[in-house]
Amino acid sequence: MAASTPDPRRWWALAIIAVAQFVVIMDTSIIGVALPEIQQALDFSQPDLSWVFNAYVIAFAGLLLLGGRLADLYGARRVFMAGFAILGGASLITGLAPSDSVLLAGRALQGVGSALIAPAALTMLMTLFSHDPRELTKALALFGAAAPAGGTAGVFLGGVLTSSLDWRWVFLVNVPVAIVVLVASRGILPAGFRRPGRLDIPGALAVTAALSLAVLGIVRGPIVGWAAIETIAALAAAAAFLAIFVRLQSRGREPLMRLGIWRAPNLAAANISMALLGAAWIPTWFFLNLYLQQVLGFGAFEAGLALVPMTLTIMVLMVAVTGRVVARFGFKRPVIAGLVILAAGITWLSLASADGSYLSTILPATLVAATGMSLAYIPAMLAALAGARPEEGGLAAGIVNTTYQAGSALGLAIVTAVATATGFGGAPAAGFGAAFIGAAAVALVGAAVAAHALRGPAREPAFEAAPSGQPQFAD
Repeated sequence: MAASTPDPRRWWALAIIAVAQFVVIMDTSIIGVALPEIQQALDFSQPDLSWVFNAYVIAFAGLLLLGGRLADLYGARRVFMAGFAILGGASLITGLAPSDSVLLAGRALQGVGSALIAPAALTMLMTLFSHDPRELTKALALFGAAAPAGGTAGVFLGGVLTSSLDWRWVFLVNVPVAIVVLVASRGILPAGFRRPGRLDIPGALAVTAALSLAVLGIVRGPIVGWAAIETIAALAAAAAFLAIFVRLQSRGREPLMRLGIWRAPNLAAANISMALLGAAWIPTWFFLNLYLQQVLGFGAFEAGLALVPMTLTIMVLMVAVTGRVVARFGFKRPVIAGLVILAAGITWLSLASADGSYLSTILPATLVAATGMSLAYIPAMLAALAGARPEEGGLAAGIVNTTYQAGSALGLAIVTAVATATGFGGAPAAGFGAAFIGAAAVALVGAAVAAHALRGPAREPAFEAAPSGQPQFAD
């Protein structure tokens, strides 16, 4: 089917793609409430317990580029289905784990599955909606809205499953979802574009090692200390592997990431903006959860309920407003305005005191922050994807996912260090205020980067990023 011909199943396909995004993000938040029971059941030590989260994030972030390349070479649907098969199997292993080591191995495998799913899903979305820039923007808005919905739903679902069934169900819930997605995918999702070529194994190993070690150093830094040998060694090794990767890519005939892709219009600037958006948003979401529970005394379920207005605001604005804003103003101005508004909302949150009021302070501040997030996310993603070659759609999707995830991990580590240095343990309210100020500063840096570096006509057609021409379809 030509790229200009709408696929009649595209909205059903989008539903599957949005479910994928929902599940990938939900798996980072659903375990929070269950951690105490997991620790007791499997005899985790307190330091090792953090790896229930970290094992997933490190594998996910480290393999996203490889997942995007695989989608380009072997077809997005094939890689997407392989990812869900791995995620479902890994969730079964994790849910039935008899020991802490098996559970951590299962969590890492879940991250592997998600790293295949995320770029393949975005590639298929671009393929399905390339015929109409308005439909593409709306589809991306629905796709983007699934992320905050998954994060909030994970808090709810984790609490419900842990209290009413057992902690194991926070992992086992993925199994039936994976089965349904696998059954539906072959008849609904497009096969995707496939091009001949070889997989750059040395490059894949080098970049995966670099990203994994970087995330490892970032997430361990606040725990063991930034000057600790463990942290320095991980970050130094990450830098070394990154240098090896760049050298391999500059000399290889079929590199994993053609370095010239960074010369695509707006790709570098948009990816930096996406990284800084993640570095501002994820710490805000993380510390807001803690503030609601540790300062205002909300339970886990109550905290999840308190985040619903923020989540709904993001979803509604992404679907109903962001597309119109992009159509009128292009990429650049919405990204700048969104990051500035996000910074304003986070700054408002920093004013909350130890006896603060949810209705008078937290709720309006979160709605302002949600407005900024909804304005910035989709335009930044469109700008990152719009300049890539048709045959490199999966790679561009892998890059933008990687930068957002890496930015999120780095931002959370830095903001946590700021909060700890300002009395997070002994004076929680002061620590939370410093954390929010730090996140707001990151958002403002993102706005400055977008203002300085983003280029292009005011109404650049976003659909040019989608694959076109006469492809070879995957099986």
